[in-house]
Amino acid sequence: MRARRERGVRRRPLLWILGAFVLLIGALVVTAWALMIRVKPSVERPVLDVQQQREIEALRASLRGHVEMLAVEIGERHLAKPQNLERAATYIETRFSRAGDPHREPFDVEGRSCANVVLELPGTSDRLVIVGAHYDTAFGTPGADDNATGVAALLEIAAALRGTISKRTIRFVAFVNEEPPHFRTPHMGSAVHALGCKAAGDTIDAMLALEMLGSFSTEAGSQRYPSPFSWFYPSTGDFIAVVGNLDSRSLVRDCLEHFQRASDFPVEGVATFASLPGIDWSDHRSFWAQGYPAVMWTDTALFRNRNYHEASDTLATIDFESFARVVHGLISVVRDLANSDED
Repeated sequence: MRARRERGVRRRPLLWILGAFVLLIGALVVTAWALMIRVKPSVERPVLDVQQQREIEALRASLRGHVEMLAVEIGERHLAKPQNLERAATYIETRFSRAGDPHREPFDVEGRSCANVVLELPGTSDRLVIVGAHYDTAFGTPGADDNATGVAALLEIAAALRGTISKRTIRFVAFVNEEPPHFRTPHMGSAVHALGCKAAGDTIDAMLALEMLGSFSTEAGSQRYPSPFSWFYPSTGDFIAVVGNLDSRSLVRDCLEHFQRASDFPVEGVATFASLPGIDWSDHRSFWAQGYPAVMWTDTALFRNRNYHEASDTLATIDFESFARVVHGLISVVRDLANSDED
């Protein structure tokens, strides 16, 4: 009996340690959820009127035209296909010229010339909102979703905001060289641009990377995630996502709030560690590297779209109705960010 009591006494500290460990893990999970996952404000969603529906229909046609030009007429576009890359840059420059006075930001990569294409809509201050999308593709793909959709959105947001004067200057940038083998190297167009912003002392209040905006599905199980995000987000790929690092958490929340006030389209958000799979997979990472707040707007790429980096990433796979609804909301997001009160 005495030996049994002694064993019970010895077990108690172990049970206390185990209990404390479980509580600690629970506290960490709750804290992580509150800090990283619970970023979407509670906002009353709008009921779109007839005029807004007409705007979406017009956007649908325009967006389809841009994606068709880039992914069908031009096709695969990168430094190994310089003529196609130049055709894409020229097309973007021509479309930008309808909203303002664009210019190129040229640089060389191993003896080959390439360029970002830049358009500024001057505001009443030099503080910047930057909206960017990459116009190159991965090898072997026409890049309809990746990233003709991002470029198409970029062009239509610029067109919608032409002639407006905001509190902040809005800079639209079509980046070159986002795809491998340049990804995560100084040869990314966004890395060149972000470094130039830092050297010039630019104040960037928000950077939005438009990365794959056209793949949506209402089928259950169509959305996949890296662990542990499957615990917290829908398993149906019918939403657009706003992705940021922890330093960009307030920008993620602002984007979600502005989008929800303007659009009835489903949206989710996360602000988490940049090292997690998929979190830094676009041009926003170049701005994080320079200390700027930046987010990615995305249909979540390979976590939903099975045509990611494949020859099957074609015009026929794009859901233009959903895509147009997303861009309609994004126009308001950019306008609101450019006109929000300065800190």
